[in-house]
Amino acid sequence: MLPLMEAHPWAAYLDSGGEIVSTRSRWSFLCLSPAETLTLSGHTLLRNDHPVIGDPWQHLRQIAQTAVASDSEPDLPFSGGVIGLASYESGLKQNDLSSRHPSGTPSFLAASFTDVLAFDRREKRCRWISKAGNPPPDFTPRSGFPVNPPLCFIPDQDREDWMKSVRKIIEFIEAGDIFQANLTMRWFAKRPAGFNERAAYHALRATSPAPFGAWLKTPDVSLLSASVERFISLSAEGRIETRPIKGTAPAGKTEADKRRNTEILSVDEKELAENLMITDLMRHDIGRVSRLGSVAVPQLSKVEQFTHLLHLVSEVEGRLRPGLDAIDLLKATLPPGSVTGAPKKRAMEVIDQLETSARGAYCGSLFRISHDGAMDSSVIIRSLVRENQDRLSIGAGGGITWLSDPAREYDEMVLKATPLLKAFS
Repeated sequence: MLPLMEAHPWAAYLDSGGEIVSTRSRWSFLCLSPAETLTLSGHTLLRNDHPVIGDPWQHLRQIAQTAVASDSEPDLPFSGGVIGLASYESGLKQNDLSSRHPSGTPSFLAASFTDVLAFDRREKRCRWISKAGNPPPDFTPRSGFPVNPPLCFIPDQDREDWMKSVRKIIEFIEAGDIFQANLTMRWFAKRPAGFNERAAYHALRATSPAPFGAWLKTPDVSLLSASVERFISLSAEGRIETRPIKGTAPAGKTEADKRRNTEILSVDEKELAENLMITDLMRHDIGRVSRLGSVAVPQLSKVEQFTHLLHLVSEVEGRLRPGLDAIDLLKATLPPGSVTGAPKKRAMEVIDQLETSARGAYCGSLFRISHDGAMDSSVIIRSLVRENQDRLSIGAGGGITWLSDPAREYDEMVLKATPLLKAFS
């Protein structure tokens, strides 16, 4: 299916990878030839490549409301609608903040799709959904496969600078300024001539299959993601769910390693505190748009495995207030709590003070909004981003608390980045 994307300037592949454990990981979707597009870069807002004025979120709402899909596939979680990307900096703006670093990516983009190729991983078959009755594209498998040269990534901080920033965050915590902050760093590489995104995505998926995998292709930015973290979901009936991830350990090479590391992670005081604070932050964010008394935490700090890593995963749920929609929910919760800190606004100020480059798409959110108003979204982590025509980037980070050890935090951050570095290097 993926070769089809190469002929389209705008295209999206939402790729459920890993084990098929629920409807969350059953379906993958290929979307080509959008009916409408929306891009915000700096102060320039383009709708269908034409300058427009107004609130980009209101334009998104208009596009989502007109992106009517076929109703012939009611069992599909997505049969048409909007797919979009909100950068980390777009979330800063929602909190009346801005970054001191220039960004190489649009702060916001979205496209509406009425034609969808859905792949059922459980039944191993494809379905073509087209509102206009268009014939399905030819997705006959093609022979041959491009091979990319190794990429040479250069970090934006060295080990000592990173640990110095960790120590500075601990000083902020000791002063009572914040409780936790998520510190990240980026690696940059020059995009070589002839770099093939399809080959790069296959390399990423081969090493890191993930429930929220994605390849989003636009003229201004491309995202190749192996995210394991759900940001926010919203059902057509108004049920909100978020699954923040905080706390990391290697899965190990054997089942004995996994059992031992699971036990250690499940009682690690620092990792549990980190997860608890972010879970509470997400309770607050969701509560801003939820019905009174509906917010609950059905799962707290449960160890789950994602390929080579173990994580502590919590679950927060609520019920959206009448009169609000998926766009109101996104605006109330961006950027994701697990990549910011607590208190959220002050943590974001500290992060911008200490980090040395804009996050851009990294730590933002990739989302889809269905024609019935339902939404699902991921936190953009474990991803390769084409920021412009000649620069590629990846990012990794971790939550810093008063109990953090700078050397251990650096090692954990590198542990998260290593699969990406190996996949492309």
